[in-house]
Amino acid sequence: MRAVRLAAMPLPVAVLGAGSFGTCLAVQAARECDVAIWARDPGLAAAIQRERRNPRYLSEVELPPGIRATANLEEALASSELVICAIPSHGVREVMGRAGKAMDPGAILVSTVKGIEEETGMLMHQVLEDVLPPALHPRLTVLSGPSFAHEVAIHLPTAVTLACRQEAFAISVQTAISSPWFRCYTHDDVIGVEVGGALKNVIAIAVGMCDGLSLGLNARAAVMTRGLREITRLGEKLGANPVTFQGLSGMGDLLLTCTGDLSRNRRVGLELGHGRRLREIVSGMDQVAEGVRTTYAVCELATRHQVEMPICFAVRSVLEGAAPEEAVHHVMSRQLRSEME
Repeated sequence: MRAVRLAAMPLPVAVLGAGSFGTCLAVQAARECDVAIWARDPGLAAAIQRERRNPRYLSEVELPPGIRATANLEEALASSELVICAIPSHGVREVMGRAGKAMDPGAILVSTVKGIEEETGMLMHQVLEDVLPPALHPRLTVLSGPSFAHEVAIHLPTAVTLACRQEAFAISVQTAISSPWFRCYTHDDVIGVEVGGALKNVIAIAVGMCDGLSLGLNARAAVMTRGLREITRLGEKLGANPVTFQGLSGMGDLLLTCTGDLSRNRRVGLELGHGRRLREIVSGMDQVAEGVRTTYAVCELATRHQVEMPICFAVRSVLEGAAPEEAVHHVMSRQLRSEME
């Protein structure tokens, strides 16, 4: 299929979600396009429009003139040829169900959501297909990879993956939003890219717990490596190409999220390792740590598909109140086996 050349002229872009990643992608897209950024909170939308900054997220970043903010979903989507969904996973079904009624059937949709729907076990592209008109399904594209929003916003070099079953649409998005500091690679393994992006948050909680317990660098490396094995095992069961997990949306994103100080999921794990309770930790955060919800969804999927994922189940046990030390002991005292199992 011939790639649609979205970037041949300025085009209307809608970014749904005014969190840190939505804001940084709005800034990124505004280099070439007119951008409407949608915020659920009318007060936040008004503040962004008035101050030319997002006062809650990336407040140090000045917004280009081509960005306008609105709390009206239909207004944001009007005539948009590229729609970027950057909202928390638990809001996707409701917001995109409304958005689908207002989207141009010829638009391309990019999902940056890294999670699994807890109630159904659906990956985000499956949720989107469940609520969007069939005409949009081939145009669903997934963006994932090692990309802290703050670093993208201040133009530090970043590389990500854009996956679509019809790769021509991924190429179109690649052309529209790439820049000298934001390099997009295309892929056709939507399942693999989504699984890697979602599950690395669970492993980051586990690594954070180990670091919070001061278990050392050996333990950190072991959890990351065996965690990648768990991600690959479930991904293959769901239909992913195992090679995908060696790339940016797999190993790359896992490395960043498990070791970077900007990682919200690593921070949750650190605090759990220090002995704090989940409710107390989450109540003090101003952004969603997707790994908490994803942990429960992953364990349900693993049970359903009979996939062994001891690290993910250990994280769940701690989220439910078990002592982190007990979870570590349980994983380390399991029956010995081959590394390839």
